Amino acid sequence: MPATESRNQALLELRQKVVPHGVSQVHPVVADKALGGKIWDVDGREYLDWVGGIGVLNVGHNHPKVVRAVREQLERFCHTCFQVTAYEPYIRLAEKLCQSAPGDFEKKAFFVTTGAEATENAIKIARASTGRSAVIAFRHSFHGRTLMGMTLTGKAQPYRQNFGPFAPEVYHAPYPYEYRGVDTQAALEGLQELFDTEVSPERVAALIIEPQLGEGGFVPAPAEFLRSLRALTQKHGIVLIDDEIQTGIGRTGKFWAIEHAGIEPDLICFAKSIGGGLPIAGVLGRAEIMDAPLPGGLGGTFAGNPLACAAGLAVLEVFAEEGLLERGQRLGEILHEGFRKLQSRFPHIGDVRGLGPMVAIEIVQDPSTKEPDPVLTHRVFEAARERGLLLMKAGMYSNVIRCLVPLVVSEAEVHKGLEILEQSFEAALG
Repeated sequence: MPATESRNQALLELRQKVVPHGVSQVHPVVADKALGGKIWDVDGREYLDWVGGIGVLNVGHNHPKVVRAVREQLERFCHTCFQVTAYEPYIRLAEKLCQSAPGDFEKKAFFVTTGAEATENAIKIARASTGRSAVIAFRHSFHGRTLMGMTLTGKAQPYRQNFGPFAPEVYHAPYPYEYRGVDTQAALEGLQELFDTEVSPERVAALIIEPQLGEGGFVPAPAEFLRSLRALTQKHGIVLIDDEIQTGIGRTGKFWAIEHAGIEPDLICFAKSIGGGLPIAGVLGRAEIMDAPLPGGLGGTFAGNPLACAAGLAVLEVFAEEGLLERGQRLGEILHEGFRKLQSRFPHIGDVRGLGPMVAIEIVQDPSTKEPDPVLTHRVFEAARERGLLLMKAGMYSNVIRCLVPLVVSEAEVHKGLEILEQSFEAALG
């Protein structure tokens, strides 16, 4: 008898014909439905989802409160353009996010649609506020795929390719990556060398940093380093931009990852999980800085869409009602403990790191040399999918496996995922 035709495979073959190669895909899976921390493909196969739409689904797939809020807003209206006629969900969400951010000072917020737009607009605001043009970002970072986003990003492939020339007046400093030999002192010395040799701090409008690298390999910046940056930027009148697009909205066990360092940034970029799956992003920060652009300088036709704002308000309710920060901290403990146990069994796991449930493992050929092992990483990644666990790689050498499990999943689901990961290492090394 002929094999049953796979809808998944048929759709992937059609995808190859109609979607450009530049749009990559992590897994050869076509989703049919999803709920909580699970996805089912069009052939009915079930997967544990440890990717979460790349950090978008801290409240899980199709949370009932988010679905209900979007449906209710849709029945009222789905678009007016906020710059034409305002609407309450936008204003209320801006109010609540301003209240959530560290710092006892007046704040304002506005919305766009994607994380790249958020970082791009944060640079615009900083330049308008300071009258300066230079910007400092960090190596290994990721800030988006727009022209400015690519320029800020500290990783050439696959993001920059041959898309230049890039935006001028952007400089890159070393990010503290202790496992790779760059500690806080070395990173600060590298930044000072940048000031001494390439750009005077008096010309710098903004310094933008992820408090924990996302695409760059889930490397947390030490609190000491972030506190030093805060002091340095204040000394020189530089706007400190905290890029929380992947780390924010509870991903690290605190609502904003910068809270782990106890500092107050001038601007915060956010996106991903605030919309519960709907596209929304934005910038919030000190009111006097946010007010620097003149009317018309910020916004967008679909920016702060009413459906996404309604979803964002529901996400904040879910965090409060279900104690997701506390649940996230507990899941982080389980994941760190589980990854450490795997490391004790498999020496190819050179490093386990991360803040709270935003945790990853770095895979190397030999722990003594720390030579990256992207081949073994890919074998583990493939073996996990075969066993029903969706993972995602990260890092400069694609040798980091990162965990973005939704914070609503049960402890049992996390333990099951850890068991599958252990079996995947056994298969990959067998």
